[in-house]
Formats: sequence, C-alpha cells, structure tokens
Amino acid sequence: MDAGAELDPVHPVRPPAPRFKPGGLTTAEVAERVARGAVNDVPVRSSRSTADIVRANVFTRFNAIIGVLWVIMLIVAPLQDSLFGYVIIANTGIGIIQEMRAKKTLDGLAVIGEAKPSVRRDGRTAEISTSEIVLDDVIELGPGDKVVVDGTVGEAEGLEIDESLLTGEADPVLKKPGDPVMSGSFVVAGGGAFTATKVGREAYAAQLAEEATRFTLVHSELRTGISTILKYVTWMMIPTSIGLIISQLVVKDDNLKDAIARTVGGIVPMIPEGLVLLTSVAFAIGVIRLGRKQCLVQELPAIEGLARVDVVCLDKTGTLTEGGMDVTELRPLGGADPSYVRKVLGALGESDPRPNASLQAIVDAYPDSAEWRCTESLPFSSARKYSGASFSEGDGENSTWLLGAPDVLLPAGDPALDEINGLNEQGLRVLLLARAARELDDPDVGAGAKPTALIVLEQRLRPDAADTLRYFEEQKVHAKVISGDNAVSVGAVAGKLGLPGAENTVDARKMPAEQAGMAEVLDENAVFGRVTPQQKRDMVAALQSRGHTVAMTGDGVNDVLALKE
Repeated sequence: MDAGAELDPVHPVRPPAPRFKPGGLTTAEVAERVARGAVNDVPVRSSRSTADIVRANVFTRFNAIIGVLWVIMLIVAPLQDSLFGYVIIANTGIGIIQEMRAKKTLDGLAVIGEAKPSVRRDGRTAEISTSEIVLDDVIELGPGDKVVVDGTVGEAEGLEIDESLLTGEADPVLKKPGDPVMSGSFVVAGGGAFTATKVGREAYAAQLAEEATRFTLVHSELRTGISTILKYVTWMMIPTSIGLIISQLVVKDDNLKDAIARTVGGIVPMIPEGLVLLTSVAFAIGVIRLGRKQCLVQELPAIEGLARVDVVCLDKTGTLTEGGMDVTELRPLGGADPSYVRKVLGALGESDPRPNASLQAIVDAYPDSAEWRCTESLPFSSARKYSGASFSEGDGENSTWLLGAPDVLLPAGDPALDEINGLNEQGLRVLLLARAARELDDPDVGAGAKPTALIVLEQRLRPDAADTLRYFEEQKVHAKVISGDNAVSVGAVAGKLGLPGAENTVDARKMPAEQAGMAEVLDENAVFGRVTPQQKRDMVAALQSRGHTVAMTGDGVNDVLALKE
C-alpha cells in the first residue's frame, strides 16, 4: 500500500469517533482483539536483510559471465589459468562488506529505548509494551509522552501535541475530545487520554516506516553503462566462441579441452574486468572518505549519484535551524527599568519546570533571580496564549506577571501591534511581558495587564548553514527549501542565510497538483511553506521529471517519503 497516497498528517481523514470508555477495555475484550490480530505488533526493520544484500551483490550480469567462464576453465585447464575469476570475489566482497557495515550501523541506531505507554484496562492503569496495545485501548498521555498509535482524544486538559516531525509545523497543536492524534507526535503540555483507532501496520508511523524500508537501487550511469556493455558482450560471445572452437579443432587440430581453454582465454579479454573492479574500488574509497565525515553510505553507487546532484531539497527545521530559539532584543515599554525586566524574565523562566522553546530562550538569556520566590505558576497554554507566575520579590513585594502573545494581552488598536506585525513578517517571534493586576486563578487575569516589555526571538540558525548554502551556489547546485512551517517565516530564515530568491515564497497549498505545473513552479522559486509529506515526495519526483538529479535532506517523519523518492 502507498502510504503517501492515502495519508495526510496535515488534513487527516477523520473516522467516526469511537465510544470513549474511561475505564478502558476488559480482559475479555483484550483477549478477543488479540485473537483476531488487532494488535500493535509491527516488526522493526531498519535495513535490508543479509540474504537480500548477498543476493544483490552475487547475482549480477558481470558475475554470471565471469563465473561461467571461470568454472569452465577450472574443469579444462590448470588452476593458474583461472586466476581471472578471483575478480568476482574481490568485486562482490567490496559490495557485501560495505552494505553489511551500513546494515550493522543502522541496526545499532534502531536499538533505542522503547516507549512504555500507560494503558487503562479493567479500570486500572498499567505500563505495557507498545507491541501489546490492541485496538480500542485507552492510552493516557502526559508531558513528554510519545503517541505510539493513531487514535481519537477522549479526555483532554490543556493537551498540546507537537506534530512537527509529521507536519513540519513548529507550534504545538491544542487537542480537544474528538480530535485525532497520530503516531510519531508527542505531548508538550497538559494531559489526557485517547482511544486507539489504528494499530499495527495501519498506524501512520508504521506505514511511513514500511514505505521507508522498501529498497530501491540507486540510479547509476556508470552501472547502467557497464551493464549495457556486458549485454552486448554476452551476445557477441556466442558466435565468437563457436568460431574459436571450430578454428581450434579444424585448423590447429587441438583436442576439445585445449580448444575450450584457448577459446575461454580469447573471450575473457572481451569483458571489461578492470573497469568493473576499478569502479568498485573508486566507490569504496569514496565511502571511506565520507565515513571519516560521519556520513553513512548504504550502497556503493550512491557515491556517483551524490557527485551528479544539481538540485538539493532542504527542510528548514533541524536542517537550516537548530532545535531552539535565541533572544535578539529586549524592548522595555512605558519607561520600565531594563535591569528590573531582566530579573522578572529570569524568575519567570525558572518558574516553569518544562519550558517550551520560547521560554527556554529566555532562560538561557536571563539567569534566575535567586532572591525572587515563585508562589504560584500558570503553565503556557495554546488556548489562552500566555503563561504566568506570582512572585515574592527580594524586598518583600508581591507581583504577578504574564508572558505571551501580544495580540492577546494588548488591547485592539494598540500602536505597538503594528510594530509587532512588522517583526513577525521578518520571521521573528515577539512575546509581551505584562504585569497583571489580578490573581492567577482569575479567568480574566490578562484583562488590564500593564505592558512592560517586548521580547524579540528568532529561530536558532545552524552555524554552518550559510556556508553550506554558499558552497551549493558555487558548485552550481540549486537549493530548494521545503518546509511544513509558514512560508513567510521559512523565507525569512532562508534570507538571513543568503539563499538566492528567498524573498519570493510559495505556499504549497496553492501549488498545482499535476507534475508539469508543479515542476514549473519549482524551477522558478526556491522557498516553499506549508508542504505536506506527500507534496515533498511529489516535488522531488517533479524535479526529477525535468532531468534533475535531486538530493534530499531531512530529520523528521514528514521527510521520509521524499527521502525514499
């Protein structure tokens, strides 16, 4: 089944919501589902099997030709006349050894700590293995928990889920009862429980994993060219062999064994053994050199493919940017004392044990004020768009502070909003620090809060990203940034890194669906936002249809389909 054709993590098809059972399944219901195979038992395969690797490297056209001639010579001639056959061992050995090394590395990376979800059964909660989850299980979620199967939310208290690995969208998504959750995402705030609606191979992450493990040969012009030569050589060998044997028997009056030996000796030079062996050796040297730079090559001809790349598609999150943010500017408002504002921010950062990316940037920029003691805190929520805390300051004064979205905490028409909108268009994130006049437990605590400072943040760029893009430009390799994030934000990041054409961004939701139209848009632009995993794959295919050799980088589940293309 083609996972890409049926799954869209951005706009998932919602099945009818199952009836939520707060106490979970009974033991009998679990046993019934196990009996009919509705279990989340998916074998993990990170690479090709050993048998597949050996088969792919042994059963080749070159080995078949040389192998047949080698066996004939071993039968009719002395061993020293058969040394040409050892090229099979050398050539095959290089390929098998390299792929087995890659397999060992991949298998080692796959051995990671397995999540132990908390599942409700018979009214009690217990931790079980992910492979023991069955259809309709009720699974609890808390901060930091990974969603291991697809499901529908049944309970939610400020439940916020990070789906960036699936969609590329950086901001957490607030989930309410009835909303879908997908395997591969994880909880960043709040808690709740959901009912498993898809387990095993039906789950989104499992289908992507199955798509990712399908092996396809790397296209190699060298390998194709050698295969073409060998195909013609094979056809030429038949009449040549007949002619040589007849000439040896009739003209030179040799016996049959000598005639066959001399015939094989005349045919072997027709086969480009040296070219095949030197190609494998050259690829192997490339693999070793890349290995020194912490790069793993699964298949030898990938070295040639890498050298021929003329378009590279880059994901923004984790490729151009790192996982955090940085405070770039602090703008006090209303004559606020900057040193006092820094103390407030330091205390706010320390008050949250699980800071999000924005608050972590503040924690890094402004150390904790030791003399301030937090008496009450309000975690950030996507629903209200701010967090807060009450403090007992060093001088004994009590204060309550809020930190969050300016458009929520500022009154409509405030002149600061225009300035904030301009910063947002540059790809910057702006937070407002405000002093509350009410207690944190007041539902309208944000009403009447006094604006104190604006905190300007930007996504943390990888230190080598600009040099990398410059190198691509020097090598005449066109870089395309494709991300699930907002197109303007992606363009702002790309512009800071010096990517040509970053000022012209494209919202992928408005791109043509047909390949020809998509290829034309891709040729004319360099930055694309709101791209789904399936669109990423289609984009790579569209570029390839124009004759481009395309490379793809990414570090999220949403990049898997494109990486396999």
